[in-house]
Amino acid sequence: IHTGESIVVAPSQTLDNSDYNMLRNTAVKVVRHLGVVGECNIQYALDPFSDAYFIIEVNARLSRSSALASKATGYPLAYVAAKLSLDYSLPQLRNSVTGKTTACFEPSLDYLAVKIPRWDLKKFPKVSNKIGSAMKSVGEVMAIGRRFEEAIQKGLRMVDSHEGFVPGIIPASEDEIRDATDQRILSVATAFADGWELEKIRSLSNIDPWFLNRLKDINDFNAVLSTYKDKQVPHDDLMHAKQLGFSDKVIARLTQSSELAVRSHRKALNIIPVVKQIDTVSAEYPACTNYLYLTYNGKTDDIEPSKDAVFVLGSGVYRIGSSVEFDWCGVSCIRELRKLGHQTIVLNCNPETVSTDYDESERLFFDEISF
Repeated sequence: IHTGESIVVAPSQTLDNSDYNMLRNTAVKVVRHLGVVGECNIQYALDPFSDAYFIIEVNARLSRSSALASKATGYPLAYVAAKLSLDYSLPQLRNSVTGKTTACFEPSLDYLAVKIPRWDLKKFPKVSNKIGSAMKSVGEVMAIGRRFEEAIQKGLRMVDSHEGFVPGIIPASEDEIRDATDQRILSVATAFADGWELEKIRSLSNIDPWFLNRLKDINDFNAVLSTYKDKQVPHDDLMHAKQLGFSDKVIARLTQSSELAVRSHRKALNIIPVVKQIDTVSAEYPACTNYLYLTYNGKTDDIEPSKDAVFVLGSGVYRIGSSVEFDWCGVSCIRELRKLGHQTIVLNCNPETVSTDYDESERLFFDEISF
């Protein structure tokens, strides 16, 4: 399946150190052999049961994957690549995102980013919804959290107005799970709810058990929340639900309540998210980035609230008919506000946009608009 069609998790959760270093060392050798100066990405196919691997392609250019990698890791790839082409060396360049490290300092993350593609296949009724080596997706979102369950549910809400990893939207189907489609993950959700064994889903989909176990944890907690029908969820279970990425809307449906009532009860219990900075140096140096995200898997805010700042809502995920021109509107608004002396706060979940560049606004939230 094409990388652009795949759900991507960074940092990798299923490669061990030997696999990671093998592929990393190979990448360095390939780049040196080809004489690439600047940005380059390599697509691998790795056998999960051995050390065998294949290089599918080597792209000595910036691509959609480059934007994702840059914003997922807080490493300004395009800036560094441009400077390298002007004969600077990595130790000479300062990472303009962290402000503390040089460009040869490899990112080390204390958070988890999940990229989910968005397709517009429903606009073309005769087009197959099977996904493979040809890229059909028209956009993507990036969700950030402190655990996989939180980030994957955020991402599913961002991408197409779904409510997260919830069953019942797409029926459980062996064909859907075996031959990947744009809706496969929602079919997996229904399969878990229908009582399918994890091993059956794994054998059909070849999805790594690490991911399936965490998706199953989300599904299993549906049953816990359903025991609180017509009554308020206690603090510990409500906190755990939010840490697993459940929205207030889904909790309300499972408990036969309203979204407003759940939110009011949650705030009364002081269950609110904290604001975290994207820390790309894993506390080796103080984090000073303006990339921010909300999480329930934390104790304290990393920053103080803004005063007298202007909030700008970004364009969200790209669709057919809603693309770069909407981000241009947002960026033009941000720049004009800054010219007038206002601080700006941007909320957007689309890593392909200029509005999510680190130097466009004083504060940038990579997050969703739902509670």
